[in-house]
Amino acid sequence: MWFINLLERGRALAERIPYSPVALLARFAVASVFWRSGQTKVEGFFMIKENTFFLFREEYKVPLLPPDLAAYLSTTAEHVFPVLLVLGLASRLSALGLLCMTAVIQLFVYPDGWPDHILWTALLLLIVARGPGAISLDHLIWNRVQPASEPVGQRV
Repeated sequence: MWFINLLERGRALAERIPYSPVALLARFAVASVFWRSGQTKVEGFFMIKENTFFLFREEYKVPLLPPDLAAYLSTTAEHVFPVLLVLGLASRLSALGLLCMTAVIQLFVYPDGWPDHILWTALLLLIVARGPGAISLDHLIWNRVQPASEPVGQRV
């Protein structure tokens, strides 16, 4: 009986952990992975390395996209979406973009990388499903916009 009480107390404590710091940590963690990857593709201020184009032509080979276009899109996404995630701006959209990118990487580029990809997927799905939390620009913006809008059931 003491063991069940201990488990119940532990569960009660865990359930009091606020979502916002968890979401902030998830946003930072997944953003850092993609940001660091994006940084390996550029030199200076967003000058894409020739090696990046070579990798997209010879190793990555994303279907349906020309390699040079895939290099530009990937490099841009790996710089823009992480910054937006850290700021908590357009968080769900950014997480969805990185989730699609993760799916492409898993399916077409590094199918053996699933242990990392599943972790990224979990963090990104958390953000898509539950949002960025209160420590975000999205939260600040929505709190300013929502009170001005009229509730659906109270129109005259």
